[in-house]
Amino acid sequence: MAERVLVIGGGGREHALAWKLAQSPHVQQVLVAPGNAGTAKNGKISNSAVSVNNHTVLAQYCKDHNVGLVVVGPEVPLAAGIVDDLMSAGVLCFGPSAKAAQLEASKSFSKSFMDRHNIPMARWSSFTDPQDACRYIRGAEFPALVVKASGLAAGKGVVVARDKDEACQAVLDIMKDKAFGSAGETVVVEELLEGEEVSCLCFSDGVTVSPMPPVQDHKRLLDRDQGPNTGGMGAYCPTPQVSEEVLQEIQTSVLQKTVDGMREEGTPYVGVLYAGLMLTTEGAKVLEFNCRFGDPECQVLMPLLESDLYEVLMKTLQMELSLSPVQWLQDSAAVTVVMASAGYPAAYKKGLEITGVSEMGIQVFHAGTELKEGGGVMTSGGRVLTVTAVRPTLESALRSANEGVAVISFPDAVYRRDIGHRAIAHLSRSRGLSYKDSGVDIAAGNRLVDLIKPLAKATARPGCNAELGGFAGLFDLKAAGFTDPILVSGTDGVGTKLKVAQASGVHGSLGQDLVAMCVNDVLAQGAEPLFFLDYFSCGRLDVRVASSVIAGIADACQTAGCALLGGETAEMPGVYGPGEYDLAGFCVGAVERGAVLPRLRDITEGDLLIGIASSGLHSNGFSLVRQILQRSGLRLDSPAPFGRPGQTVGEALLTPTKIYSRLLHPILRSGAVKACAHITGGGLLENIPRVLPPELAAELDACRWRMPAVFWWLQQEGGLSLDEMSRTFNCGLGAVLVVSKPEAQRVLRLLQDQEEAWIVGSLAHRPPGETPTPDSPPYCNLNIECAYSKLSLKDVFRIFLLFNFMTRVAVLISGTGTNLQALMEQAKKPWSSAEIVLVISNRPAVTGLKRAALAGIQTRVVDHKLCGSRAEFDGTIDKVLEELGVELVCLAGFMRILTGNVIKKSLSPSCQGNILDAGAIVVQEAVPILVTDTEDSLSERIREAEHRAFPAALELVCSGAAKLRDDGRIVWSHSAQG
Repeated sequence: MAERVLVIGGGGREHALAWKLAQSPHVQQVLVAPGNAGTAKNGKISNSAVSVNNHTVLAQYCKDHNVGLVVVGPEVPLAAGIVDDLMSAGVLCFGPSAKAAQLEASKSFSKSFMDRHNIPMARWSSFTDPQDACRYIRGAEFPALVVKASGLAAGKGVVVARDKDEACQAVLDIMKDKAFGSAGETVVVEELLEGEEVSCLCFSDGVTVSPMPPVQDHKRLLDRDQGPNTGGMGAYCPTPQVSEEVLQEIQTSVLQKTVDGMREEGTPYVGVLYAGLMLTTEGAKVLEFNCRFGDPECQVLMPLLESDLYEVLMKTLQMELSLSPVQWLQDSAAVTVVMASAGYPAAYKKGLEITGVSEMGIQVFHAGTELKEGGGVMTSGGRVLTVTAVRPTLESALRSANEGVAVISFPDAVYRRDIGHRAIAHLSRSRGLSYKDSGVDIAAGNRLVDLIKPLAKATARPGCNAELGGFAGLFDLKAAGFTDPILVSGTDGVGTKLKVAQASGVHGSLGQDLVAMCVNDVLAQGAEPLFFLDYFSCGRLDVRVASSVIAGIADACQTAGCALLGGETAEMPGVYGPGEYDLAGFCVGAVERGAVLPRLRDITEGDLLIGIASSGLHSNGFSLVRQILQRSGLRLDSPAPFGRPGQTVGEALLTPTKIYSRLLHPILRSGAVKACAHITGGGLLENIPRVLPPELAAELDACRWRMPAVFWWLQQEGGLSLDEMSRTFNCGLGAVLVVSKPEAQRVLRLLQDQEEAWIVGSLAHRPPGETPTPDSPPYCNLNIECAYSKLSLKDVFRIFLLFNFMTRVAVLISGTGTNLQALMEQAKKPWSSAEIVLVISNRPAVTGLKRAALAGIQTRVVDHKLCGSRAEFDGTIDKVLEELGVELVCLAGFMRILTGNVIKKSLSPSCQGNILDAGAIVVQEAVPILVTDTEDSLSERIREAEHRAFPAALELVCSGAAKLRDDGRIVWSHSAQG
């Protein structure tokens, strides 16, 4: 029996749906509510005046008029739950539920969903505060220039800004000025992607997806993509830019993955799923989802649909899409051209008479039209008509559509004449090879240059204006203040740290690595870095990635005080794999002739070595790091066993290299420094000897500086020898200065005002009788009170290395844990050698356990009341300590007497007179008794002193500065004695 179908909506999309449904032998009549002039009394098609906003009334209308199927066109009723309400009332309705329609109704929900299911998209964030949104725009390492109203805005709630200022203004327009009403209460700010934009729609029955041919619409009002954004000024289908392989990838990684994800989350998606995509060099990425047919996409898809639309919709609702494929016309192209009212998308006139439609030989779908009293048709909306032609080729379809538009007339009609221009250009290029066809995109390179010009200009300094675009860069040494300069140059890369960045998708920090590696080398000669040049090479240029890297380079040049004078971007297809690139940097500096470093003749025995903290690995040793990482089984997105809390392995490893120029250059220029070694490839062993006279050797005591946890982890996980550690990594020192003893404290204070620095050793004559030659056997004598070992290392260089890795600490408590709080605060300090890994209480539910849990520290309760004996209690605690590899125990208000192994490695506070606390004193502090003291006030000041002394003792023991001998006496290291 033939059905009556109701189509909800009144635009060109709804006319196209009604037109196609009316062709089905299964359909008796198509009602359109509210419809337009094109759907009024047109064969099987007629309009209905039923209210579509009151779903109860609508459901009753469908029952009264024997409507067997409702098809919803626009997004607003879907988001309002029309499908849910009609289906609950027993009326069959095509479209997603309100919950599923959130994919379009809430940009924030949609983006979060894609994050959860690893669907490719632009980087993004959502905001309810405009100031937060603007801070994100200005601080993002990528062009965060797309601003979207999170809610429904009739397809117009997107602003693609030209720069950060325009993006921030868009945020204010949407959120403060309510440009899109309540839809803009939340905004989504996302990355501006480069590439071709296409629309890929599919039917979904909740399990199976059936893709439609790809479509490209034209959002801008005028030819050549000029003018404001609109709901769409035309479309064509299919898009030759989307190959079968790409379409298959979109079906798998976007459409099917979305439908699967919705089903897994308990919200099956049934209806039409529309994915707006950008075809980037990294593949297709989702711009947005719509939960219905697009407009004007529907007007080119329906004429190309060979299958019966009614049958397709019913199979979708019955979960039978997999039984028979949807058929589309082959060797045909469709083009639709929208005719709009003057003033659209802003204010426009209505009621203008339209002529020429009846004379058409092609299909015209009505949108903003209504019947005129007495006959005829007049305008009633912004988008008035969509003129659609289907022909064997895209060019002929566009020609026919434009010829149809020329026949139709209404005052000041606005339309585009270049619908499909990108496809036609693509097809034209395909007829003859171009440089781009070979894999080199000059236009992308030009876009990159345009993006980085202002970045480079911001690095201008005396002697250079940093203007890009010439054949070479110029620098005026006289304008920079030099009188008798020597030029100093350095070049470097960032090694296989690139691999970590590329695998992590984090590129911006590499710029600082590149600049630092070159600038710090130049600095070691005493030179001021003047200008920098970069080399970026890749197989295929991804403007987003390249601009992120070069933005990092420009920022780092500003930090270093040098100008980004120029660079080279080399696109070399076939040389690099997808997503791969390489970097090189070149820095030129200058130093006055008499200030060149090292001053070898001035360096003497007894000179001191000052070490300056590194940020971690910097950019050396990453081939070994990646091997250790692979052996450990950790991934880059795994939580880091080193680094800051919450960091992944990748984030911690990509900590950028420190740039020392602004810190060191004033000190170097003062003449107080005799030599400066940049601790780069070759580690401590290879780099310090490069600045020393051959008769002298360096003696370093590693107890004297803080070593970041990453080195401890690498040494432990890789089983690395001290020799391997010392010749591969900087071990916590990014630079080492040679200074005389009289100057050492002054220089150290200047450094410590801005950076962590330590006196780490001194210079001594080589061992007697040893004559340095290029073939001298490596020699190193490791012999200090806190470490006894002999290793063969580099000649001319003796190093006392005790690796002060983090000491794993457990704290035993019985109550509130006030001492525990002081210990935790100490361990949180970046230079601390203590890591509190466990808190044990002999009483359950005490405040101290909550303190520890809030700090992310493991807690255990060993209730002494549940143990049969003291030995069992001690044994249980000892077992827990062993399980977590605890090396030191702190007794912080622990109200039980311990024996055995536990007490041997414990540290506890004591007040004189407490006979149960025994052992060597590490730290003590006198608390004077005042005449005015009460018992409470004295107790409070004792607690305060305890909270100072206990953490200090913890640090001394954990760092190795204080060690307990077998006879119970404390042994102090050299650095502690100093």
